[in-house]
Amino acid sequence: MNISKTIQVVAGALAMSFALAGFANAGEPDLKEPRVKEYIVGAKWSGYVINENETRDMQDDDFQNPGFLWVEQAQDLWTTVEGEAGKSCSSCHGNVDSSMKGKAASYPKVKRGDLITVEHQINYCRTERMKADAWKWEGDEMLGMSALVRRQSRDMPVAVSIDGEAKPYYEKGREFYFQRRGALDLACTHCHIDNPGNKVRSEVLSMGMPNGFPTYRLKWQKLGSLHRRFRGCNKNIRAEPYKQGSPEYTALELYVMWRANGLPVESPSVRK
Repeated sequence: MNISKTIQVVAGALAMSFALAGFANAGEPDLKEPRVKEYIVGAKWSGYVINENETRDMQDDDFQNPGFLWVEQAQDLWTTVEGEAGKSCSSCHGNVDSSMKGKAASYPKVKRGDLITVEHQINYCRTERMKADAWKWEGDEMLGMSALVRRQSRDMPVAVSIDGEAKPYYEKGREFYFQRRGALDLACTHCHIDNPGNKVRSEVLSMGMPNGFPTYRLKWQKLGSLHRRFRGCNKNIRAEPYKQGSPEYTALELYVMWRANGLPVESPSVRK
């Protein structure tokens, strides 16, 4: 092994030891607290469980939940005609409350020969059905429409399938989840399987369940997508992030949504 390679290996090992030393015991989350029981399924629990009461209050009251500012905007966009085809979302789907009920709980899924998320489907409808411009992944319009669509599955269990055509994508997502990466040489599993309930710096780690996205993070002071969270995690461990909507993050979304099967859809949730 040459000197530069040896230095890289030693540096990686040291970074790993320092990173793991940063995990501090925060005490087990109170899984018997009545307010959180709906957010626990077997041995898995939602990030709602480790929220502070003030944050839970914000999520539980639609009038206090800041994410509903985006949802309300999307309700107007649902009936807004755009594009050369002269259509709106409601032109094809009618009332959002009835037509989208339960739909988002099964995404990501394979359609048209590829794995897609709710956001991919929204832009497909815009570009192919409405002949309108695609929305930016992290734009207010996309975040609001994604939250509006997912809201119609609120309190329903996540139910993604990894059978058939979805299986290879699931395997890719699982490989990503367990692969060490970045200067800190960490994988998703080190935080969300090995250390949920513990602290890294001042943040209590969750199980990494994505059933609340898009979520309003107090840290962001706005609604944000799951893929934004993926990018943030990659940056935290000094790894090169992928683009939102990339095949890598889409496969990862399938894997983590499969992990969340059975937990209730919460979007738009509120998180610290």
